[in-house]
Amino acid sequence: MSNRPWSDSGVTIESLVEAAVLAPSSHNTQPWLFRPHEAGLDVLADRTRALPVNDPEDRELTISCGAAVFNLRVRAAAQGLAAAVEALPDDQDPDLLARITLAAAPGASHEAGLDDALARRRTYRQRFAPDAVASEAIDALVAAAGSERATLHVLEAPDRRARAAELVAEGDAMQWANPSWRRELAAWMHARRRGDGLALPALAVPVAQVVVRTFDMGHGVGAKDRQLADESPLLAVLSTDGDAPLDWLQAGQALQRVLLTAARHGLQASYLNQPAQVPSLRPKLQQVTGRPGYAQVLLRIGTPTQALPPAPRRPLADVLVSA
Repeated sequence: MSNRPWSDSGVTIESLVEAAVLAPSSHNTQPWLFRPHEAGLDVLADRTRALPVNDPEDRELTISCGAAVFNLRVRAAAQGLAAAVEALPDDQDPDLLARITLAAAPGASHEAGLDDALARRRTYRQRFAPDAVASEAIDALVAAAGSERATLHVLEAPDRRARAAELVAEGDAMQWANPSWRRELAAWMHARRRGDGLALPALAVPVAQVVVRTFDMGHGVGAKDRQLADESPLLAVLSTDGDAPLDWLQAGQALQRVLLTAARHGLQASYLNQPAQVPSLRPKLQQVTGRPGYAQVLLRIGTPTQALPPAPRRPLADVLVSA
């Protein structure tokens, strides 16, 4: 790929996509494709990387692609470009999630200030430091979600936090009891060199896959996840007013703005999305917030105690497609 006509400063499609693919995704499936066009590029869903058991409606897949869209916006802004996003531009092509048009944009933007956080963001599954999240950081996270037409509900009351933790454990039990769900999870356990999936040491992969496929470990995993929720300095539900693909795409952009804003404040996050993934529990998760809407993501946020390597990523050649 060469520079596009909109670029007089050496900006390339590759540099934009390198940022986009740093977005988080369920099981690290990286379910996106990028198709350059003369005015910018399209973001497409890669349904071959869907999770039909864990995510039967491709809700989380669309959220993941929305996060990639936001990363594109950030990198474009950092390189002096404005990225106009047209969501779901073609009713006849449901895989075309966003069409991005690029143009020169003199002057700084808020998105450009998040570019340095792209490479620092991690999905941090370990315990956080016990330090409370500063109020100014919480305010920034809430504002970040709001600017993307989503709502970040911070669960501060002990009873709301306890109820969310209960739903996480309940979701674990329900998912692990499903052999199809366990098989799907095992299928995405890969050696790091594969470039995707839940990275494990190569020698451990076959054993881990057999264990996950064979044994219902829901109660043990649920107890661990419940403890993680209980100990997290901050628990928050990201929700939207609607629950259609457009809302999911907005949720992804809001999620990534929140995550990058957190990284700029020295914070990291991970997900306790079990109650958002189980249909019977998802309304209950929204009820925990005490507000109307549709729960999309349950986040735990805090200060990390160690540096983690980045999750593996597929080569750009695998995600760049021609028209």
